Amino acid sequence: MALKILSPAKVNLFLRVLGKRPDGYHDIFSLMQPVSLYDEIDMEAGDGEGISVSSDSPALPTGAENLAHRAASAFLTRLGKSRSVGIHIKKRIPVGAGLGGGSSNAASVLMGLNELTAAGFDESALMEIGSALGSDVPFFILKSAALAEGRGTELKRVKVPEFGYILINPGYHVSTARVYGNLDLTKKPENNKLTYSVESLGEGPGVGELLYNDLERVTLSEHPDLGEYKSILVKNGALGALMSGSGPTVFGVYKDGGSAQKAYAAVRARIDERVSVFAVKGL
Repeated sequence: MALKILSPAKVNLFLRVLGKRPDGYHDIFSLMQPVSLYDEIDMEAGDGEGISVSSDSPALPTGAENLAHRAASAFLTRLGKSRSVGIHIKKRIPVGAGLGGGSSNAASVLMGLNELTAAGFDESALMEIGSALGSDVPFFILKSAALAEGRGTELKRVKVPEFGYILINPGYHVSTARVYGNLDLTKKPENNKLTYSVESLGEGPGVGELLYNDLERVTLSEHPDLGEYKSILVKNGALGALMSGSGPTVFGVYKDGGSAQKAYAAVRARIDERVSVFAVKGL
């Protein structure tokens, strides 16, 4: 049996880091929205055993260190049965970009194998498997914008307007561990967990005031070009601009997908052709 899955990226509309946990992770408070930049995953499962992963991207590892490979292995362990699994990833989400591509691929594999094997695991079971793979994996199983707490696995579905976005990815990687390791948690505001009104996100210019990422200062201090990209986005009609996750991708928020598409050509013309620029919409 075979299956084709679209595996979306995400952006963090805000990301607060509340402190380090005893397990080594950090407690966060974040609002995430999936967006229409997709990897395409072709999957097949049959009798036999063994997991193989291939990709059109040389930047993506295809062995057991690949998150999609690990997801397939974890699923089969939970299933308690052997299967032969083939996974091909057509990569469109930049690798190591702060857009959750690897976590999205893992979530897609879990959901795809659930269908291919007729295992019948419900959403909570798939999220439990996913949480052991990575903090963002359960979010992609939810298939919705969500508020994330704890280490990112405590999720609450929320309705967010279908904003348009322009994403700018400079093409280099930023180490998530390094960014978190250089975050100064001693200089945070006393009221670290702000109260956000999700409804206010639909109020146009007010969106820019809600955009905030505790990790941005660390990454931008090492990569000032990202600040320049944010400025270009705002000068070309974005309601606000922010870095997603630990970076290095930055995004501009537009009222809707059409507005982002209209601004795309002007933004693209201002940026080196070696830098990736995408016009997408929120899902």
